[in-house]
Amino acid sequence: MSLEIDLSGRVALVTGGSRGLGRADALTLARAGADVAIADIQVESDESDVAEWGPLALVAKAQGIVYTESTAREIEELGRRALAIKCDVTDRAQVDATVARVVDELGSLDILVNNAGTLDHAAQFPKQSSELWDRDLRVNLTGAFNCAQAAWPHMQERGWGRIVNMASVAGTLGGFGQASYSTTKAGLLGLTRTLAMEGARHGITCNAIVAGIIGTEAFHFANAEMNERIANRTVFKRPGDPQDVANAIAFLCSDLASYVTGVGLNVSGGIELFAF
Repeated sequence: MSLEIDLSGRVALVTGGSRGLGRADALTLARAGADVAIADIQVESDESDVAEWGPLALVAKAQGIVYTESTAREIEELGRRALAIKCDVTDRAQVDATVARVVDELGSLDILVNNAGTLDHAAQFPKQSSELWDRDLRVNLTGAFNCAQAAWPHMQERGWGRIVNMASVAGTLGGFGQASYSTTKAGLLGLTRTLAMEGARHGITCNAIVAGIIGTEAFHFANAEMNERIANRTVFKRPGDPQDVANAIAFLCSDLASYVTGVGLNVSGGIELFAF
């Protein structure tokens, strides 16, 4: 068997692909040969109000760090086909329409990366907002459910599929001041294992990335002193790069990982180890 990661002939859908991890994932899958659809609540040409999606969305829009359409153009420059689609993963009708468009315009849907998520609800438990708790559940957990369920019949029909859910060490270790976020990421790990069990008979694998501290735009928005403290918990004493996550995803989506399913793969710099 060749050890090259070759996704030629595959079609991928990456949610939350406007920047950060999702953008890196989309570009990496394309470099490996896949055609890629990028879905995000934010698209450069759309002027809709994004206030309901929190401060990160507002800052991204204000500072021009939304790259959904430009990433699609980069993918096309690589010789691959690409789509940039505005989609709210909490809205099942929008998800169904997005999947239908991907299948109609790109011919299939073989790979789903559930990357869309929120990470701006920080408060100790007594002060956690019930409204933001509900929003985080809808986006981080129900959003992944919606996308996987919409993609499932197409993968089942082809007898081949790869689903990768973006979890976090907050879901395995907990997160101080992150009750809603940690809960959704732990829930994704349960969903991952269930889809792995049910998908195997249809040639569908499902795995999760358990990401640690990654140097995305959102990371750099945070307090620099706090970032340094968190990074020092890793064995490398530094944050990871979005490419580190994208490389792991490309492997899980390839035939090299055909016997890997139900796994929560730590891409975390050893933050879960006892480092000092």
